[in-house]
Amino acid sequence: MNTKANLSQRIVVGMSGGVDSSVTAWLLKQGGYDVRGIFMQNWEDDNDDDYCSIKQDSLDAVAVADLIDMDIDIVNFASEYKDNVFAYFLQEYQAGRTPNPDVLCNAEIKFKCFLQHALAGGADLIATGHYARKQVRDGVHYLLKGKDQNKDQSYFLYRLQPYQLERALFPLGDLEKSAVRELAQQAQLPTALKKDSTGICFIGERPFRQFLQRYLPTNPGAMVTPEGKVVGEHEGLMYYTLGQRKGLGIGGDGEPWFVAGKNLASNELLVVQGHDHPLLFSQSLTMHDLSFTTPQRPPEGQYGVKTRYRMPDAQATLRYVDDDRAELIFDQAQWAVTPGQSAVLYRDDICLGGGIINDTDTHSIHID
Repeated sequence: MNTKANLSQRIVVGMSGGVDSSVTAWLLKQGGYDVRGIFMQNWEDDNDDDYCSIKQDSLDAVAVADLIDMDIDIVNFASEYKDNVFAYFLQEYQAGRTPNPDVLCNAEIKFKCFLQHALAGGADLIATGHYARKQVRDGVHYLLKGKDQNKDQSYFLYRLQPYQLERALFPLGDLEKSAVRELAQQAQLPTALKKDSTGICFIGERPFRQFLQRYLPTNPGAMVTPEGKVVGEHEGLMYYTLGQRKGLGIGGDGEPWFVAGKNLASNELLVVQGHDHPLLFSQSLTMHDLSFTTPQRPPEGQYGVKTRYRMPDAQATLRYVDDDRAELIFDQAQWAVTPGQSAVLYRDDICLGGGIINDTDTHSIHID
């Protein structure tokens, strides 16, 4: 098990009502640790909605805690979530970017509000069901990729600060997802066969556009080619992301159409034909709001980089522009690098941190 705790330490597990956090708690209990659980309620606007699973998730978390003889508390962080995660989510979409609220949720809620609450209640460490690992070398806590490359979640954890990593455990880091399911069934956990949650927690399975319309006004406009030809109408720039193919509704013959950029000033969506169109590729990017998992920021040089979850590491050279901005120059041009998403640096299996993608060298994104 991927922990360095001793049996005298109290560990509080973040329980989501899913199989991963359930097995995390079970492993720790089996290991003889002093374990408690916390279920975090982060969303309240429509938690009685057909698309929202908060009630069922909390019941599942409590059922697991009861089975393994573990105390559990339900804690409401909805106010903090709305102020520190959801407000940013809306702000970014309104600016034409595509944010990743799961990254911010980990940094601001799961490893900040939850951590503070747990420590105030007498905990020594917190544990989550993330597929990531941690190693201590010369007193430094390093965040590593999970052994299961199909489930590795270090990308979503890159904003964790050293003090947060020091207090965190990832018991599933050395396990494959299939092994976690097997353990859950062997332990007869109520969540053993529960489907994994997908999408953004507060949206659930609901239609994305329908959800955004509650909070942001629609603003239809033209879909245009790089030559300026109007080929369709979009429903609002916020509903589209770079590289998107589905839902464009552009007829005609030839190769499929893809989103290649946005122009907020003219409210135009730039579209191109063909997956390999040059405007879909970027040789470099700039990123801001830098955050690193180690006490010292990585020096300039060559690193592996992910610009989206589950992509293979791309080789790139890091160059700092100033204290809060950096440039990444790729060895090979990358497809659909998207402003608002995160660029995350790796040295082999070590996740070093990264930043929010601000712009790329295609010049196809015009956010005024």
